[in-house]
Amino acid sequence: MAPKQKDRIIAVVGPTASGKSALAVEIARLVNGEIISADSRQVYTGLDIGTGKVTKREMLGVPHHMLDVINPKRTMSVVQYERLATREIEDILKRGITPIICGGTGQYVDAVLTTASFPEVPPNAKLRKKLEKLSAEKLFKKLQKMDPARAKTIDAKNPRRLIRAIEIAEVLGSVPSREPATERYDTLYIGLALPKEELSERIHKRLVARMRQGILAEAKRLHEKGLSWKRMKALGLEYRFLAQFLQNKISKEELLDLLEIAIRQYSKRQIVWFKRNEKIKWFEPSESKKVLSVVVKFLK
Repeated sequence: MAPKQKDRIIAVVGPTASGKSALAVEIARLVNGEIISADSRQVYTGLDIGTGKVTKREMLGVPHHMLDVINPKRTMSVVQYERLATREIEDILKRGITPIICGGTGQYVDAVLTTASFPEVPPNAKLRKKLEKLSAEKLFKKLQKMDPARAKTIDAKNPRRLIRAIEIAEVLGSVPSREPATERYDTLYIGLALPKEELSERIHKRLVARMRQGILAEAKRLHEKGLSWKRMKALGLEYRFLAQFLQNKISKEELLDLLEIAIRQYSKRQIVWFKRNEKIKWFEPSESKKVLSVVVKFLK
């Protein structure tokens, strides 16, 4: 008896500002697909401009899932995301439609598309209280000793994520090397990559555009609705620096400089994560016609 054929799925991945969302919409319109976002901050309501969340207009009628699913006062773990996203994927497949995973959060992509396991370690209030007294720099050095592999892909300036990573490493003792993950689906991985200088230019232009679109007003509104400065800082990147600016801790010039550097560093970590996956077929953003041709061939 022949083994059961795996369901086919398309994944569009790559660093921030590479054009993933637009390409995913283009693919979805071609194959009558639906998109599942794999972004660790776009799951939160109200984090729109800062996360570059696709707008209704940009969706061009294509259904999108895993956007605006939780209040930013709460947190979503990789395990929670995997459960919710898998439910969406199974529903899409049952309707005979092609699911398209789109995002730059590597852990989310791996959690949904492979058997990679992410430990469900409960929060340790006592340990957290102790770790919260340490600077991000000290937390990062601690994590480097405990889990060098995780340290390579984590945001070294995000205390919340550093503390969580240390918390997991503490429970597991020494972090075990994972068993090779197997693919849950027959997945076509499309990766978007572009020269370093071009990506940096895109990041700069997008940041300027977001300032014009009202990213400062968005952050102010979130705080007025009860999102604490501490939580905003924990959300990382844009919101960390916007919180500092709104508290008059940094100037507008410093805000832009620090944020641009942080986003570039984040894009490097994303590239490191995705380059580990040898199944990814890499294209430049200008090669959308070539991508569509590969997609059609895959789905035949």
